[in-house]
Amino acid sequence: MLKKVLIGSLGGAAVLTVGILLGHYAIDKGSPAPSWLPDVSRDLDESLLQDFMDAVDNKKIEGFLRDLTKVPHMATSAGDEATVEYMMQHWNDQESGLDQAWRQNYVVYLSFPDPKKPNKVTVVAPNTTVLHTAREREKSYGPDQDDPEVVQPYAAYSPAGSPQGKLVYANQGKPSDYMLLNKTLDLRGTIAICRYGGAGRAEKAINAAPYGVVGVLVYSDPLDINDGLMSDSNETYPHSWYMPPSGVERGSFNTDYGDLLTPYLAAKESTYRIPVENITGIPPIPIQPIGFEDAYVLIRYVIYGNHRDSWVHGAIDPSSGTSVMLEVTRVLGRLLKQGRWRPRRSIIFGSWGAEEFGLIGSTEYTEQYYTKLSERTVAYINVDIAVFANATLRASGMPSVQNLIFTAAKQVKAPGLESTSVYDNWLRYSNRTSPAYGTVPRVGYLTGAGSDYAAFVHYLGITAMDFSYTYDRTKTKARIYPAYHTAYDTFDYASRYIDPGFTSHQAVARTAGNVLLRLADSLLLPLNVSDYAETLEAYLATALELHQAIVFLKSAVDLFRSAATQLDQIIKSSDLVRRINDQLMLMDRAFLDPQAFPEKHVIWASSSSGHATFPGFADAFARASLSGLEGDWFRVHHQISILSQAINGAAHMLMDGFQ
Repeated sequence: MLKKVLIGSLGGAAVLTVGILLGHYAIDKGSPAPSWLPDVSRDLDESLLQDFMDAVDNKKIEGFLRDLTKVPHMATSAGDEATVEYMMQHWNDQESGLDQAWRQNYVVYLSFPDPKKPNKVTVVAPNTTVLHTAREREKSYGPDQDDPEVVQPYAAYSPAGSPQGKLVYANQGKPSDYMLLNKTLDLRGTIAICRYGGAGRAEKAINAAPYGVVGVLVYSDPLDINDGLMSDSNETYPHSWYMPPSGVERGSFNTDYGDLLTPYLAAKESTYRIPVENITGIPPIPIQPIGFEDAYVLIRYVIYGNHRDSWVHGAIDPSSGTSVMLEVTRVLGRLLKQGRWRPRRSIIFGSWGAEEFGLIGSTEYTEQYYTKLSERTVAYINVDIAVFANATLRASGMPSVQNLIFTAAKQVKAPGLESTSVYDNWLRYSNRTSPAYGTVPRVGYLTGAGSDYAAFVHYLGITAMDFSYTYDRTKTKARIYPAYHTAYDTFDYASRYIDPGFTSHQAVARTAGNVLLRLADSLLLPLNVSDYAETLEAYLATALELHQAIVFLKSAVDLFRSAATQLDQIIKSSDLVRRINDQLMLMDRAFLDPQAFPEKHVIWASSSSGHATFPGFADAFARASLSGLEGDWFRVHHQISILSQAINGAAHMLMDGFQ
């Protein structure tokens, strides 16, 4: 064997040598150079290159583009065939065509939507009521979008199917995203919503399938593609190059290239094809792209706001709150830009105008976006006057947010007390005894309309809270900080007497920001309905002291407690996160009654009675007790009926779907 190899190698060398010798000696040096020699030795003709560049015509390119885009031309469509003919016409042109042009046809496996059964994405309530239907086609801004050949947004190579399940946000659909989600949630039977990027189109579904996810929605996030701009009234196409809200990125949702049925073979009619079920690299579960307009609807809001206007300089009221909000947005914005964080739920920051003239900015906003906010807002955080003084935290809100605030306050250091938390410091200054928890800090109630939370609470029934740092009431009887609404409410006043060093501002920012992140990112909304039941029971006890003949009101409160206990047990044992979140989010909506008061929330309306009980009942009872008139006692009965109906309704809403 070695001998054969050596002979072969030597033989090859001999042939090579002969070739070189022939090339050297076969040319007669005295003969004229062959005709082809100048062609093979010629270098780049710079003048020809310049002629080429001069001849390139921008108007010709414009004309080609106009012709090529007259109609949609997806592969195999009539428009696609027209572009083939257009190309052949130009390449076969007698004056400017190529030496030769031809077409080659292949029989390949493609994926198209069924125009008779268009893809649909709907959101349904537990009772199967359709709450939202995603657009089947993008919004039209001109005749181009109206062309009947515009294909409906779809995911090429997605399997057909009609998956149903609760929606979970899965970031970019990377393996790490699903792994993280699966630590806190059983993903079996869920539908994941992902944003483009991070993982390939098909991989968003391929990565999801092992966890039991049954379907995937994918959208283009406006921060990733639009620099955050979202409005087609003045920010996106047709006003700029940015994608409009209904724009949907179509694409091929497979990981392999070439014809999927004939790998490594030309897809001619007679070529062997693998069975369709053996195709690899395509989504194992249905996947559908949608616009960020619809993705926005599917994700719930958290709103953080305070007003911006002041009577004079307004260093404390409201600019202390505005400064805190700006710092919260600065820190979160940096995390967002660095790619380290993106909220599970959308966060809206509101800087309201004309609050001092009657809560005007926030009220007008809730009136304009009533339906959207009512359907999708998880909670509203208000930080108006962030710092009255630097002694202790003061917080108010619905009872359902009490433990959420406590959790946040335990993680923040009290200003000037490094070994003490805001929670422990607060406990020393203001506390109460809870039947369920023992001694806890006192959380106030958002009764009446003292700040911008009013429209969210009374008009929309949205769970709300308010934060500030305040003074030690054992050391002063001041109704409010003395420079309130005067020309002395200045930066000098704030920095010298209210919060030197601004560490109390920092504590409020950390506490409110902690609450904000928990509301935005927690898989299960951190709201506690049993704490709500405790407050209703306390109100009932006071009401019974005033007026014994309210047995059916007691029955309503008992039903609410039973529903709250049942929901607590379900939360501990169930993975029905979306449904539970809906129950928690919508609970306060059930307490709205447009016939009850100008402030429509029957639990948190303002009251002049001085009794810590249901406001409508308390005021009606006080009036009837003074007048003794039969009509006024009828109003007491009316208020009890309103309360009973509202509390019963809230209880049934909490139990809906779990009975």
